Amino acid sequence: MYKRILVTGGMGFIGSNFIRFMIEKHPDMEIINLDKLTYAGNPRNLEDIACQRLKFVRGDICDEGVVNDLVAKSDAIVHFAAETHVDRSIASANEFIKTDIYGTYVLLEAARKQHVKRFIHISTDEVYGEAVKVPSRETDALMPKSPYAASKAGADRLVFSYYCTYGLPIIITRCTNNYGPFQYPEKLIPLFITNAIENKPLPVYGTGKNTRDWIFVKDHCEAIDLLLHSDGFEGEVFNIGSGEEKSVLEIASIILKKLGKPEELIAFVPDRPGHVVRHAVDTRKIRNLTGWKPKYNFNEGIERTIKWYRENESWWKEIKSGEFRKYYESQYAAIADRW
Repeated sequence: MYKRILVTGGMGFIGSNFIRFMIEKHPDMEIINLDKLTYAGNPRNLEDIACQRLKFVRGDICDEGVVNDLVAKSDAIVHFAAETHVDRSIASANEFIKTDIYGTYVLLEAARKQHVKRFIHISTDEVYGEAVKVPSRETDALMPKSPYAASKAGADRLVFSYYCTYGLPIIITRCTNNYGPFQYPEKLIPLFITNAIENKPLPVYGTGKNTRDWIFVKDHCEAIDLLLHSDGFEGEVFNIGSGEEKSVLEIASIILKKLGKPEELIAFVPDRPGHVVRHAVDTRKIRNLTGWKPKYNFNEGIERTIKWYRENESWWKEIKSGEFRKYYESQYAAIADRW
């Protein structure tokens, strides 16, 4: 059991869900949450669980001074922090390269010098590129098709090199598309849910036949926790996914049906450059070696997700209007005092 772990990007979607999961499951664990609070980092994601076991530090993973200080106080690192949105990377890749690759390097150097006991790097199935005929396996070549995916592939391999060169006890996870509470509403599922609630069009790229494996975020958190506390596995890569593949068009139709909205809200828009037709991963390795398997099927997960967005309209309406960023920047000092 680790006494204190450093979580990077813990104000984001998956990071905040992971912190919630860990605070509840491990009552003796302390967590340091390092987050830059970019557009997708939202203090409201964790404002109801501020406690002595959770410390928030506003900072950049590219800042060596901040990172070195926090890593020195931590037994293990779970590294979520990254620029993640494909469309934003197509418009400008600069921040993706800086944060995803250089920021990961800064963390690795600090972890190497401080001899951390475990470094979990949260990669993505996007690094594989197309899963044309069969789901991608951990040994497949990395063929990223967007600047975002390429930046994550670079970080992924940099992490592995620190295991090979320095013996740093790393584990790399490559997960499929997550969905669930607190996901920033530019992402597909929360965008479709919130637009449908507001009777706005659901923008579907191209034909909408592009497919992804969709996993409820809590299942992803359980898998990370299991790998964090498992003996061995240093230097290993693990795919994480549900095995439930659905197209963008299917997702739109399911959401509209569950919300009682008309199919006419689906709006086809021009496809984006380099759009991957299919992402899917083979998860036999993590299932066979650890016994992990997802607890939520897609129908249950999407119903829980829709329910959360219906019950938390103020959360996403603030984001869509741009008001939440203005508020939290003006109130930052008071927010920081809570932690």
